[in-house]
Amino acid sequence: MPVGVILDALAVLLGGLAGAAIRGRISSSFRENLNITFGCCAMTIGIGGILMMETMPAVIFSVVVGTAIGLAVHLGAGINRCAGWVQAAASRLSGGEKSPEASDGLLTAVVLFCASGTGIYGALVAGMTGDHSVLIAKSILDFFTAAIFACSLGRMICLICVPQFLIYLVLYLLAGPISRMSTPEMIHDFQAAGGVVMLATGFRIAKIKAFPVADMLPAMALVMPVSWAWTAYLQPLIVRLGGG
Repeated sequence: MPVGVILDALAVLLGGLAGAAIRGRISSSFRENLNITFGCCAMTIGIGGILMMETMPAVIFSVVVGTAIGLAVHLGAGINRCAGWVQAAASRLSGGEKSPEASDGLLTAVVLFCASGTGIYGALVAGMTGDHSVLIAKSILDFFTAAIFACSLGRMICLICVPQFLIYLVLYLLAGPISRMSTPEMIHDFQAAGGVVMLATGFRIAKIKAFPVADMLPAMALVMPVSWAWTAYLQPLIVRLGGG
């Protein structure tokens, strides 16, 4: 049973409702300072994932090339348009006005809740091993993060739990076939690539630097096959050439 997936989606839903309920009672300075803390927490999760890295060249290659692909196909702009559709559909619920600042905030929330490396990794690990601890830890952070986002964006944040649940559920169900085709090294490199994306997300949440987080997501699809190719072919070739 996808316990972690369900808990994480509920955390976003309940956090969004709680934040919308106290909207207007929380000062902007309180939200801003708490957002910085959430950004630091996201960076901490990202650093933890990066420390699991097995093959640095594979991870670096995947992040660079994956980001280049995302930028080339304007993936971030596409997700931004989807975020705009969600915002328009939720305008009656939230009672908020449509603004560039709100759109950027919603984009950040969509990427953070639906496409974070930690969430993707957690859903896969839960499906592969039955260990839901990663998603449970993420759900704690997501509850408070959703509440803070809802203080600014209103109840539209609650709608994010629907695509989040569907995406993580699909990954959870696909984890079995993926695990049969992967190695521990590939999983660790996958977590490391997710850690890089999560680190960039933390910088974005804290408003230190607006990294193109959405455009970095193709790295998550590249890193496992690149890690396998490096371990199976490129690294032995380099060793042979070095020995010769």
